[in-house]
Amino acid sequence: MRMSRSRSRRRILLGFSLACLLLGAFSAWQATAQQERGMALVMTLDGAIGPATSDYFQRGLELAAEREARLVVVQMDTPGGLDAAMRDMISAMLASEVPVAFYVSPAGARAASAGTYLLYASHVAAMAPATHLGSATPVQIGGGGGLPGTGEPETPDDQGEGADQGDGASSGGKDKSAAEPSTGSEAADAEGQPLDASDKRRGETAMERKVLEDAVAYIRSLAERHGRNADWAEAAVREAVNLTAREALEQNVIDVLATDLDDLFDQLDGREVVMGSGTLVLDTADLAVERFDPDWRTRLLAVITDPNVAYFLMIIGFYGLIFELANPGSLVPGTIGVICLLLALFAFQVLPVNYAGLALVLVGLALIVGEALMPSFGILGIGGIVAFVIGSVMLMDADTLNISLPLIGGIALVAAGLMLWVMTRFLGLRRRPVRTGQEELLGVEAVALEDFQGDGHVRLRGERWNARSRMTVSNGQAVRVVGIDGLTVEVEPLEARS
Repeated sequence: MRMSRSRSRRRILLGFSLACLLLGAFSAWQATAQQERGMALVMTLDGAIGPATSDYFQRGLELAAEREARLVVVQMDTPGGLDAAMRDMISAMLASEVPVAFYVSPAGARAASAGTYLLYASHVAAMAPATHLGSATPVQIGGGGGLPGTGEPETPDDQGEGADQGDGASSGGKDKSAAEPSTGSEAADAEGQPLDASDKRRGETAMERKVLEDAVAYIRSLAERHGRNADWAEAAVREAVNLTAREALEQNVIDVLATDLDDLFDQLDGREVVMGSGTLVLDTADLAVERFDPDWRTRLLAVITDPNVAYFLMIIGFYGLIFELANPGSLVPGTIGVICLLLALFAFQVLPVNYAGLALVLVGLALIVGEALMPSFGILGIGGIVAFVIGSVMLMDADTLNISLPLIGGIALVAAGLMLWVMTRFLGLRRRPVRTGQEELLGVEAVALEDFQGDGHVRLRGERWNARSRMTVSNGQAVRVVGIDGLTVEVEPLEARS
């Protein structure tokens, strides 16, 4: 009986070992087959481009290099975003050893503003039907003075000698079906026709012209690198023009018009792309798709890297620590303050922070707190508010990352209100009668313990005190304390003041 059980156990163990060997062999074969088949890493860029997007994209390129992917595909639908984050992404893409294809999809998606630059910088620019791109004029977040594209175009009177030629070039009707992309150095209009020099938007101020010309040179260099329509790219920057996917393909703005990923892979197979080390022929036939979607880190970074959120977290963190130090052991404000301050510092490492502005903000907050702890009749408080407001305006060292002025004003008003409340409280305390020490006995009633004029004794709050009076006081008569001299109180009869 025992021998039969032992044999059955051996058979089970042998079968289990054999199954493990077969499973391991199958996994190894599958991994080898997948490696031979090749892999494409697919990422998703949905929404505005910012530091979180840049971090996500660069981590995706690193993962693609580790997995030896043959292609990185970024499915994009963006209204634009921050110039600094976009340039970081482009720099990483141009240095990547894995070719990158930006694919505007699904239907209805767009590659506006910064998305247009990313398309031009990518090794493969692809779009799905019913998508569009363009409107690449740099603008300042929040409006205001505005960068090129926010104001009215310059009139012919502002163009000098070329005004007449500009009017003539723009007055004639053009047949859209006959339009061809320009190959010269002049910018093209929305129909692909070259713009006269007088028609080019150049900005109204020196700063606008500086930003605009930099953007034009940047996108033209990207277009020339990959052999795409540089003239339309310049028009997209200067005139904020747009193209549909079909028009973009016809005007050599994009490389591929694909309905889905499989169609994209089929069309890219055998295509030659320009890499940093030279040209590369793509091998995208029968690629295995591995998705790298935004994780919690990207989502968290997208929230806290908003300049207003990071700024608010810093304020909460600072005051949380102050309240904890003022009330040791309360724990709640200290815990919240530490968490918020660490999140703010994490956000500041990816934001263009002006450290002079940060120092002014911290000094301003410290002065406001100092006003509450050691009243200076408003000197510390007013100086703190001024330093706080100036530092908040200077905090983000970029035009497109300025903190909201209403937020700065709101926090400054709250701080001023707190300071005003503290000052009124201290003034009220000064008017209150003294509640501790010998001075607190002034005006208190007592009872004479004997008849006396001069020195005697009174009962004051249950205690026997030496007393002195200039008037005659009878035993049991109510008296009032009018002065204190060491351990002797000066008293007078209550009716003496009536």
